[in-house]
Amino acid sequence: MTCPHRLYKDRMSSRHERQVLKSVKKMKLSFSGKITKSSMILLIVAALFTAVSAFTSVWRIDLSAPQYPEGMVLYIGGTEGVSGGDDGNDLYKINELNHYVGMAQIHPGDFWEFTVLPILLCAFAVLFLVAAIMKSKKLSIASLISFGIFGILGFVDFYHWTYVYGHNLSPDAPIKVPGMAYQPPIIGEKQLLNFDALSQPDLGGYLLVAAGLLLAFVVIKEMGVFGNKKN
Repeated sequence: MTCPHRLYKDRMSSRHERQVLKSVKKMKLSFSGKITKSSMILLIVAALFTAVSAFTSVWRIDLSAPQYPEGMVLYIGGTEGVSGGDDGNDLYKINELNHYVGMAQIHPGDFWEFTVLPILLCAFAVLFLVAAIMKSKKLSIASLISFGIFGILGFVDFYHWTYVYGHNLSPDAPIKVPGMAYQPPIIGEKQLLNFDALSQPDLGGYLLVAAGLLLAFVVIKEMGVFGNKKN
């Protein structure tokens, strides 16, 4: 004999399953067609953020130590590629310190990635703008995918640069600490001898994150994840 309570639970479970299946059938993801006016505006804003980030510092590494109470800053990105705070004097100080521990000197012209970065960011800004003007859903999706791949490759390249920079030490360095490497953190804080290194996004980096979030929101919205919307 079946328990009434069990029958009730089975009915409720079956009803819930039917409701879920009904909701899934209703939610039809769309990968083609025109985007709405509100999405077009968001894409234009994302394009503006990306264009501005091409001319500003994307990342920064702050160094502080007892003998440098004012601190030093290394800026990454923008038209200069790599630059130092205090009108460039910080880069000179950092290179002097690098000499003592056997690290390579930092010269902006040595990093082709930072020369290409502003060009790529401007290209993405144009791509987002074209997607907005054409109101193309497919181009918006392609923009999100390519922008995501660009971000992943950028972090991989940044990690590789910091690894080589911090591990390839000269054997003729005046100061040698066995087993010590000087790779700065990708993001966050790290102690390097008596220096405290803090790696974090700068203005351009935050603008790129905002642009990526706007782009992702547009694609998710236009694919119909939130339901069909007219505006």
